[in-house]
Amino acid sequence: MSAPDHVLTAEQAHLDHARAELARMREHTLSLVPDGGDAIADEALAWTLHRRAASLVDDPSSTLFFGRTDHDDGQSLHIGRRHVTDSAGDPVVVDWRADVSRGFYRATRDDRAGVVLRRRFGVEEGRLTAYEDEHLVDRDEADTSSAILAREIERPRSGPMRDIVATIQPEQDALVRADAQTTVCVQGAPGTGKTAVGLHRAAWLLYAHRERLTRQGVLVIGPNRAFLSHISAVLPALGEVEVEQRTVDELLTAALDGRKQVRVRGTEPAVVATLKGDRRMAEVVRRAVWSAVGDPARVLESGAVVVTRGARRWRVPGYRVRDVLDELTTRGIRYEAARNLLPQRLAHAVLQLLEAAGDSPDDVVQDSVARSAEVKRAVKALMPAQDAAKVLFRLLSDREFLTACSQDVLTGAERDLLLWPDPPRTAGSARWTAADAVLLDEVADQLQRTPSRAHVVLDEAQDLSAMQLRAVGRRCTTGAATVLGDIAQGTTPWSARSWDDVLDHLGKPGGSLEVLDRGFRVPSAVIDYAARLLPSIAPDLSVPRSVREDPGLLEVVEVADPVARAAAVTAGLLDVPGSVGVVAAADAVEAVAAALTAAGVGFSRLDEPDVHQQRVSLVPAGLVKGLEFDRVVVVEPAAIVDGEPDARTGLRRLYVSLTRAVSAMVVLHARDLPAELAA
Repeated sequence: MSAPDHVLTAEQAHLDHARAELARMREHTLSLVPDGGDAIADEALAWTLHRRAASLVDDPSSTLFFGRTDHDDGQSLHIGRRHVTDSAGDPVVVDWRADVSRGFYRATRDDRAGVVLRRRFGVEEGRLTAYEDEHLVDRDEADTSSAILAREIERPRSGPMRDIVATIQPEQDALVRADAQTTVCVQGAPGTGKTAVGLHRAAWLLYAHRERLTRQGVLVIGPNRAFLSHISAVLPALGEVEVEQRTVDELLTAALDGRKQVRVRGTEPAVVATLKGDRRMAEVVRRAVWSAVGDPARVLESGAVVVTRGARRWRVPGYRVRDVLDELTTRGIRYEAARNLLPQRLAHAVLQLLEAAGDSPDDVVQDSVARSAEVKRAVKALMPAQDAAKVLFRLLSDREFLTACSQDVLTGAERDLLLWPDPPRTAGSARWTAADAVLLDEVADQLQRTPSRAHVVLDEAQDLSAMQLRAVGRRCTTGAATVLGDIAQGTTPWSARSWDDVLDHLGKPGGSLEVLDRGFRVPSAVIDYAARLLPSIAPDLSVPRSVREDPGLLEVVEVADPVARAAAVTAGLLDVPGSVGVVAAADAVEAVAAALTAAGVGFSRLDEPDVHQQRVSLVPAGLVKGLEFDRVVVVEPAAIVDGEPDARTGLRRLYVSLTRAVSAMVVLHARDLPAELAA
């Protein structure tokens, strides 16, 4: 229904009441004085109150609830983005993440879960304008698609991505609420909402397991900064303001901040970066780190550890020292942990000698021996302190060392690729690359265990190398992960060929693989056109299908000057509400920018940092992944393909570019279209 009536009037009154109660809750939070008993506790409590107040900020452009369920027991629940109570503590709005809200998303006539009525609300500028009722106990009621749901999915939008709590589908809800200990891998075709599923899963986990996840942290990893800017508003809109969001490069750069001699400032050929991302490099790195363990016969005077106690000298023979080292180096602990245990292990061997001689030493004696100069010298010789940058520096500059560490792992030609042709003098002067940063992270983890988060959401996972995936996996060793992507959209030379490989590299081989192939955002005219590329780029994947009634609009136009026409088409699209994305090959972006400027079209360039988002976004094809716009103009598809190192990767990049539109897409070309797009 859309006409105002008593039901809509009553529901709007309930919304106004909910807004007033939310404001009361925030005012109450702000009025509280942090008093924890001491300065440190006061500061922690003040920060907690600050976070709580931030989560209670109302957004007048949206509603606090979007649906309602009536139940067999007569209870009515308004389902919304956050929990709102009245002054007596009774619920006014129930958080969409609560178990009692599950029926709004999943109840059917065959499995009602106690729900007798489901109501959806139409919203305009923060006010209720319509409602639809679905009576689950009425078998005679016709099953019809929701016009309100379709309108919300297809609503024109600009700026950052919004939450989808009002439109979550049953299969999406099942993934969002998957067990916290389960790693979920989602193969999602364009427009299926896989990114939204991952973000809403993070929000649900923080709701259901607040204490542990807040303590250990939740991390969202995206492909680039433009993508993270696009999704940045979703979790805060759901009341989650503390989730860290980074790219893989940012994550690894942050991990290197404590090492002043390391700066990522170099580049290298794709073939070298691909080799550095190969899983075999993990074994090479492991050998490089543990090769520092010395042979007692060679590094110790007389081949033994000799400790003086009073007037006597106690000798731990080399074979016994070797047994101690073997026990430490084969138990699966990190190098630094083994190195820290070594003094006590050597001291214990000395105590065994004391006991055999009739003495009765205690723990104090063992600690004293462990701190003795002789033991310290032995530890320094047997397991010297190491620095990650210096280990990798030696590996990439010393042929003999690289050969020893990669025997039976790499070929001679591969070693030639890895070695610097003109090695820098020191690790501090090296021009480290992004692929080197991944190897440095691997070295650092061999030296000392990387701290784990409670949960990691990894988007566009198909584009990461095996070594990048290992770096991400290290950050969720004690938690689970939500892995999102589309094999067909793999656009790096090292992109994954299967999700089994991805999960294995992450250290989550038991993860659950789920497929989303129902497109809610991309219309059929657009997705069917792009799907012509699938037999060439991902023949094993099923063709995605759009479930929207509106087929959308597709125009493929051959023109003499695609750049000039793109500016004119974009100017015309501004007459219709919504965002516009102009996608072009990287080397054409400057020309398109000049044409848009000449046409008087204001735009933001997503390849520039900290840009103010405008309705029109100019996006290099390499940065468009994960983004969406109401209308998209694709400039010269053949140039997008040619911008990649090989045809397969180029066609995948084109597939990504052709699947960003929510309502309409215009493809402009002067050159022949790729043959794979032929009807």
